Amino acid sequence: MSQRLSISATIFFVLTLSLGLYFAFAAVQGPSGILRRIQVEAETAELAAERDRLRAEVDRMQNLTRRLSDDFLDLDLLDEQAREVLGVVRADEIILR
Repeated sequence: MSQRLSISATIFFVLTLSLGLYFAFAAVQGPSGILRRIQVEAETAELAAERDRLRAEVDRMQNLTRRLSDDFLDLDLLDEQAREVLGVVRADEIILR
């Protein structure tokens, strides 16, 4: 003896299955889904690395600026910068390229 589902039970089953599939798809692919979260976390890590690199560059530039300021003058750095900008070399120096 086989029993058949009534039309209303079949419609309920199909509707429930459809909604379940829709919510599962939205949980994975949607704007707040798992894949978007992974993408945002990767972008966050990339931007944090860029921020750290820029902070290190700013610290280096602040150090160089302080070393060439009127209050604290690093003569070796001043000599290095002048040689680089002007292309000056002492007679007793050998340049390797």
